[in-house]
Amino acid sequence: MNDIILHLVLIFLLILFALLSIELKDLTKAILSFSIFSIFLAIIFYLLGAPYVAVFQLAIYAGAVTVLFLAAMHTIKRRRIE
Repeated sequence: MNDIILHLVLIFLLILFALLSIELKDLTKAILSFSIFSIFLAIIFYLLGAPYVAVFQLAIYAGAVTVLFLAAMHTIKRRRIE
């Protein structure tokens, strides 16, 4: 019973942060919510018995893609100032 409640809470949080990353107008907050979404997805993968997928999810999406989004946003803001 506790496992089902844990899974339901994680799925609810996953959907919440997915919607936030789509709907937020501030790009920094949207990227942060995307990163949290990726972390929750990795937790769900781990609980489902796929630890390698969870590690790759953390390394690629929560790590590399988030950094690339932040770098692109920083570059775009710098070009608008100049």
